[in-house]
Amino acid sequence: MEMIKIPHTDLEVSRLAMGCMGLGGGWGSGTQLTADHERQAREFLDAAEEIGANFFDHANIYGRGRSEEVFGTALKERSSLRDKIVIQSKCGIRWADDPPGTPQRFDFTREHILESVEGILKRLGTDRLDILLLHRPDPLWEGEEIAEAFRKLHLSGKVRYFGVSNQNRFQMEYLQSFLQEALVANQIEMNLLHHGFVEVGISFNQSSPRYPDGWEGTMEYCRLKGVLLQAWSPLAQGILTGNLDHQPGNVKETALLVQKYAQRHETTAEAILLAWLLKHPAKIQPVLGTSRPDRLRACAKAVSVSLSREEWYSLFAAARGAIMP
Repeated sequence: MEMIKIPHTDLEVSRLAMGCMGLGGGWGSGTQLTADHERQAREFLDAAEEIGANFFDHANIYGRGRSEEVFGTALKERSSLRDKIVIQSKCGIRWADDPPGTPQRFDFTREHILESVEGILKRLGTDRLDILLLHRPDPLWEGEEIAEAFRKLHLSGKVRYFGVSNQNRFQMEYLQSFLQEALVANQIEMNLLHHGFVEVGISFNQSSPRYPDGWEGTMEYCRLKGVLLQAWSPLAQGILTGNLDHQPGNVKETALLVQKYAQRHETTAEAILLAWLLKHPAKIQPVLGTSRPDRLRACAKAVSVSLSREEWYSLFAAARGAIMP
């Protein structure tokens, strides 16, 4: 597995990150952890070691906390592994009825950030997070309050580095203006079908397809400031490798082209989808959403695929359903 260094840190991480959302039995609030969930977590760690991945992405809402809990159980069985891996988690999304009678919402208050980290560390069974991300922008956020929470967590050794998720350039600039520490990551949905990060660069001053508002300058800002761009849902939720019967024409055309290039490069469709992201000079880090060892092995082949410029553009044109402007 290729390794990259995250700017502003001493962290060397695998080119592909292991997303842990699939651990712990899903989103149901009544689900209890079972021996099968624990076995799944062990096999997940085994698969990560097999493909050479050392970066694990969590969030305190995944599995309503069970994803972190079952990962922590598996990690406890391999105590020597903690210093060899990088653990990232996220906070800021609150469920409805937490506490009872409250709506689902976002919460970047100092108290909630500090409380969330305590819970994350307890569930993971570790004394520190390598990276903490703010999960989704909170319209009521106060930069001073977030900075205070970050500083306390950093000085206590509970969080080494900080970042964001689903934020645009202006939100990042606002938050960074209050921080002593550099934001080191921004995790955003990026894939061949959700390609606004590319479209924004070529459709300026064009009328079709629609200009993707929100991406203006975000890619360039992250590259200039050394912010690692992480792609969530990098496989487009399996749409391009699943049943295409009811999909629009551009999706079907893209899926066929993915299969064609998979055969050409003697690899998997998953590898082609990820290689499209990996070719971008921003050094995007895909966060794999699957916990199945077979799919993880299929994804790992991406680091050995080098798409040509022509193949990359052909995939992009098919996905956008239009030729280059």
